[in-house]
Amino acid sequence: MSKSDIKKLARKFRKAVLGTGERLGMDSALIKKENLREIILFLRDDEKMQYNFLRDITCVDYLHRQPRFEVVYVLYSIANKQQAVIKVPLDEDDTELASIHDLYGAANWGEREVWDMYGIKFKGHPDLRRILMYEEFEGFPLRKDYAKQDSQPRTELLKPERDAVEEFKTFHLDKDTTGSRVG
Repeated sequence: MSKSDIKKLARKFRKAVLGTGERLGMDSALIKKENLREIILFLRDDEKMQYNFLRDITCVDYLHRQPRFEVVYVLYSIANKQQAVIKVPLDEDDTELASIHDLYGAANWGEREVWDMYGIKFKGHPDLRRILMYEEFEGFPLRKDYAKQDSQPRTELLKPERDAVEEFKTFHLDKDTTGSRVG
């Protein structure tokens, strides 16, 4: 995001932008969670900005800080070759945020991953369920206070496990175009 884009965003959403910054050549804006969809729509649909590609959604856990979490959206303008980082701070006791799955298709999977790993709920998401861990998994493994030594509940397998070694036990010989065996 260029400095002019950051300034334009901060001017237009004076009450919603909590702060702006630049680190390692990446401009970012820290915004209020209530204004997320409105700001994302503005960045996507503004004629000059055109942040039309969602690169990533992730989360950062600052265990001993208030607010504890920051959900991070990395947007890219293909036309302008610029990147924008939008950060949304969330308190530990209020981890719900509006979904943007309908604005960017890629947000569907990104939001599911953030839910699975950090426990951030995305209001309005059509299918918010685990994507990396199994459904019965307890807790959120990327939270800094997750007890790594705790055991997880055992579950019955829905299908028998596959043995990757057994799958490749039988070798199939290919034939070349002349009909003779190869291999």
